[in-house]
Amino acid sequence: MAVQTSKGRETRRQILAAAADLFHKQGVVATSPDQVIEASATGKGQFYHYFKNKEGLVHEVLQTYLKNIRNGGGLLSYEIRSWDDLEQWFFAQIGLQKRFRMTRGCPFGTIGNELTENDELIRQDLNLIFEVAKMKIATFFVKEKASGRLDENAGEDHLADFCLATIQGAMLMGKVKRSSQLAESIVHEAMAHLRRYARIPT
Repeated sequence: MAVQTSKGRETRRQILAAAADLFHKQGVVATSPDQVIEASATGKGQFYHYFKNKEGLVHEVLQTYLKNIRNGGGLLSYEIRSWDDLEQWFFAQIGLQKRFRMTRGCPFGTIGNELTENDELIRQDLNLIFEVAKMKIATFFVKEKASGRLDENAGEDHLADFCLATIQGAMLMGKVKRSSQLAESIVHEAMAHLRRYARIPT
């Protein structure tokens, strides 16, 4: 029984990984369950055993991203303890984009750009992802202010929102222009802006 359970977990993981990659590459709308089944080297019976429908699959993919952001299990670290960590967080995302030769944007942005008024569950999932990411980044600014290293007039939540909006825009522009230099330049400007709130040299 333990072997079957372990095999089942691996099958589910394969489906989620294949779906996440396809959603990132071509979006949710252009991705069919059959494509996910083929890419994951699984069967229809296995797919529909774990996921009732495509919306359920998208939900589980986003929940996996959310878990990784919360627990630090993904490719990007959201544990920011210094200005250098914040800068590395920005450039790590551009680095992942460069792995795909700047042909892809942010996986969350790709899914979010396709949202319609009927996609409420997916919208809620994405909103929670951005809220958790924002909280992680804002926590750094809160600690900096508490230590007297951040301008007391700086809004921690606003700065965190600025970071998220900047990286989304940088990755979109980088994808459209196929230019990592452009995306990196945007990040440099963003960091220069953010560092102006620091009370000591960073």
